[in-house]
Amino acid sequence: MTDTVILKTPRLVLSMWGQYDVHLLQLLHSTIETTRYLSGAAPWSAAKAQERFMSFFGEQARDGVTKYKVTSLDDGRFIGRAGFSRYGGDRGEFELGYSLRHEEWGKGYATELGKGLADWFFDKRFADQFIAFTHPDNIASQRVLTKIGMRGRMPMIIDNMSCPTFELTAEMRQA
Repeated sequence: MTDTVILKTPRLVLSMWGQYDVHLLQLLHSTIETTRYLSGAAPWSAAKAQERFMSFFGEQARDGVTKYKVTSLDDGRFIGRAGFSRYGGDRGEFELGYSLRHEEWGKGYATELGKGLADWFFDKRFADQFIAFTHPDNIASQRVLTKIGMRGRMPMIIDNMSCPTFELTAEMRQA
């Protein structure tokens, strides 16, 4: 388990988590601001952070993608996590997801990550499309997904909520 660089954008580096990085994931999800739109809508316990952290390595081994650690290219500070997971199990659709530390909001990082990851995903030919969904109240993320070229599709029901759902296909990306 090493910090292998997966992707660089103009300001960010996405890398595989190091074996001692679980504290960063818990730090990221330790506030209501960064968890209010996630399942459970509550700060993560150490056990939940550890469980999700370990799942990143399984996803990477199985699918070749996961949610990666995001750091600043300039100074190496921890920004958040971003990448793809299979939604619906190992045969489900690839789902784009990201979460940024509260103090990093409003800097355009989510859009930069979304664009960079979309290009990378299609360049690597993981699949012909991917999806993303948001909590109904997460208007900022809905704007980001639209900005990177995703289009709305039938909402998904998650945790008994109708969640805005978006898709991006390789064909749409080339248009």
